[in-house]
Amino acid sequence: MRIVVDAMGSDAHPAPDVAGAVMAAREFGDEIILVGDQPRVEAELAKHDTTGLPLRIQHASQVIEMTDKPGEASRTKKDSSMHVGLRLVKEGEADAFVSAGNTGGVLAVATLHTLRRIRGVLRPALGVIFPIKERPMLIDNGANADCKPEYLLQFGLMGSLYVERILGLSNPRVALLSNGEEEGKGNELIKETIPLLASSGLNYVGNIEPKEFMRGHADVGVTDGFTGNLVIKTAESVASYMSDQIREELMSNPLTILGGLLSRPAFKRIRRQLDPDEVGGAPLLGVNGVVVIAHGRSNTYAVKQAVRQARRMVEMKVVEAIATGLEKAPTQVVAGEE
Repeated sequence: MRIVVDAMGSDAHPAPDVAGAVMAAREFGDEIILVGDQPRVEAELAKHDTTGLPLRIQHASQVIEMTDKPGEASRTKKDSSMHVGLRLVKEGEADAFVSAGNTGGVLAVATLHTLRRIRGVLRPALGVIFPIKERPMLIDNGANADCKPEYLLQFGLMGSLYVERILGLSNPRVALLSNGEEEGKGNELIKETIPLLASSGLNYVGNIEPKEFMRGHADVGVTDGFTGNLVIKTAESVASYMSDQIREELMSNPLTILGGLLSRPAFKRIRRQLDPDEVGGAPLLGVNGVVVIAHGRSNTYAVKQAVRQARRMVEMKVVEAIATGLEKAPTQVVAGEE
């Protein structure tokens, strides 16, 4: 495969982006195309042993920064690493694009200027696999703060097809994230989405509260991007807080220090299971190409895992599955196409 890595994406670019690309090239053997400011990328690559690795650089003279307004930057920075990288995918010179950069920037460049949407898709969505044992997907995770019921309906379809292909789940359970299990609970968006999902042909199991989602009672949790982003950021902060508190308590006296040493292997396993770096990034579903968006603070390992996720999406033909799924879906799933 040929995977593009946005070398100017992460908060600390290009160091973790380049190091992650080197790690991915070494582990997977795929061609990794690093897109960004060539002199800076070359200088960073020189710090690694790249002998025999399938790596190459594609120059891009501009960067869409985290502080940029996505819409404006996507129009004015046409030679950004995002534009150059996504054009490679559009033109068939690469199979997937990975970036730890400005999420809105990737969304705008992919949707408005390069890949465009899959036919029938109303809004692309970010779907993140939660780093818990059951590995459910939360969709949308931040691409669409304001949603219509028909958007959430399509999120459910795209999320279902993703986990079916990537996680190997047959007939995934799709639930609507709400403040109660009863159909009368929720805001107007929730109430108007319920009948659409119920008649969609998906394995819709009803409303679900966040605590049930975290316990694996559904394989796909559907929500708007505003709520989804709050859910995942809250979960990340709680996990970090609990980790810090446990560490502090274990170091409080000699007896707990001894207990902590004996429990260290178990804690390491739990930490790895809950570590969002294991997931790598969130797939941008609904665009006409494989795109994975990693967190801005991604480290080397997270970038490598994002590449793993991208190559898996290519291998399992997720984009093609979504396109076919929309073609075969009931009329209401694609009604109101924009």
